[in-house]
Amino acid sequence: MADHLKGKHVFITGAGRGLGAAFAVVLSDLGAHVTISGRNTENLLALAESIRLRSGTAPHVIPMDMADISQVTLFAKKCRDENRPVDILINNAATWLSGPMDSHDAFAINATITANVTGTLLLTRGLLPLLKKSAAPDIVNIVSVSGMTNVPLQGASVAYIASKHGQAGMTDALRQELRGQNVRITAVYPPNIEDISPLDKAAWNALRDASAWLSNRDVVEAVVSSLARARHITFSSILLETATSSFHGQ
Repeated sequence: MADHLKGKHVFITGAGRGLGAAFAVVLSDLGAHVTISGRNTENLLALAESIRLRSGTAPHVIPMDMADISQVTLFAKKCRDENRPVDILINNAATWLSGPMDSHDAFAINATITANVTGTLLLTRGLLPLLKKSAAPDIVNIVSVSGMTNVPLQGASVAYIASKHGQAGMTDALRQELRGQNVRITAVYPPNIEDISPLDKAAWNALRDASAWLSNRDVVEAVVSSLARARHITFSSILLETATSSFHGQ
C-alpha cells in the first residue's frame, strides 16, 4: 500500500492548517507530488518549507480563496492551459461559521456558502478535464457529519449546515454524472476531530483509547486506505465516528 501514491499529482485545498496540512505532509511522505492551496500564504509557505526539510521536496503553493469565484475559475483555466497533471483532488477547504442565523450579515452567509459549495464545485469542474487524463483519477470531498440529516448543530450556523448539505448533494450528483468514466468520487464525513500534525511525531503516534476523539490521523489514514483499493472499488461515502459517543458536528 505504501507505493500506491508514489508519483501521483495531488491537489489539496484548505491546506494551510489542520486536516489539509496533515494530508499534505502524509501524501508527500508517500511520494506524491503535492500542490497545496489556501487563503493564508504565510501558513502555506511555512508548511511547504517544513515538508521540504522532511522529504527533500517542497509542495507547490497556490494562494487561493475559495469564496472568490473569479480566482478559482481563472486558476483552473491556467491549469488546463498548462496541461498540468492532476491525479487526485482533495476538496478539503471549508469556511466555518457559527452562531444563530440572525447574528450574521448577508456577506458572511454568502461567503460561507460560496466558499464551501460554489468554490468547490467550480474548482472540481475546472480541473475535471485534467483528472480525466489521469490513468487513475480520484476526487475526495471532505464534507463533515454536518452534511448529514439529524446531526446536532454543535454551534454550527444554518449557513454552514446548508453549505455542507450542498457539498454532500454535489458529491452524489457528480458521482452519478461521471459513472462509467473511471473517475472515483468519495465523500468523507468526519465529526469534530482533534487537530494533530504529522510534524509532531509524539502526538501523531500516540496511542489512543476507545474514549478518544477522532484525529486528523484517523481521517487521513481512512482516505489513504480508500485510494489504495483496486479501481473497480469505490468508497462512495466514508463515515467516521468515535467508538463510544454520538456525532460531534464539524
